[in-house]
Amino acid sequence: MKPVEIYTSPLCGFCIAAKRLLSKKGISYAEIDVWEEPQRKAEMIQRANGARTVPQIFIGDTHVGGCDELLALERAGKLDAMLAA
Repeated sequence: MKPVEIYTSPLCGFCIAAKRLLSKKGISYAEIDVWEEPQRKAEMIQRANGARTVPQIFIGDTHVGGCDELLALERAGKLDAMLAA
């Protein structure tokens, strides 16, 4: 399975929803809290091609986008294939 990284902040409802979906599917992920580690926000923006909002989700080297994009992949039945190594 490809590694999953998610940039979050603690009070973000979209972050909570994205993490809930990943956990429900049994997918482990590395969480980078940009509230606790503000220096990592610049890294997130660069990796996410200028996106400044959280969550920003990466599967392997692929930038998925935010919660809406993650949920759309799941609804379309494409998330599992994307996660497969």
